[in-house]
Amino acid sequence: MSDTEKMYKVKANEFEFSFTQSDVASLDMVRQSATSFNIIHKNSSVNAILLEVDETTYKKMNIEVAGENFAITIKDELDMMLDHMGFGVVTHKHLKEIKAPMPGLVLEINVAEGQEVVAGQKLLILVAMKMENSIVIENDAVIKGIAVTAGQAVDKGQILFELE
Repeated sequence: MSDTEKMYKVKANEFEFSFTQSDVASLDMVRQSATSFNIIHKNSSVNAILLEVDETTYKKMNIEVAGENFAITIKDELDMMLDHMGFGVVTHKHLKEIKAPMPGLVLEINVAEGQEVVAGQKLLILVAMKMENSIVIENDAVIKGIAVTAGQAVDKGQILFELE
């Protein structure tokens, strides 16, 4: 690694690791669609699907790898410096409800009322424009109520879950 190369710190659920721009460039990765990738690592093929991305910073996203969801947070050197100085602590607002991000059809619900859920966990699958979209939770919470059923059509902004 050169002295001028940027270092990134990544948190994927409970896993933490670092990488450089060279590490990414050396990956054997093929983009299959706008949200689907195939990566070959140590003679194994892995498919990854980008489920959601924070388009304001591009530093938070949800991906699915081999059927498992990962809430990803990427920090660059500035973010790490701010953390070190005590300015990187972010307070999460406590969500009271999860709303449909788009109109669609509820394919399946993966949680039950009263269930404790963790950040990155899949709550339901919403079919929109012939694509299955996993709706995941951003913070740990408890499902207070489920406002939809499997097979139900929903509008954008419609409440799907109430949280405690």
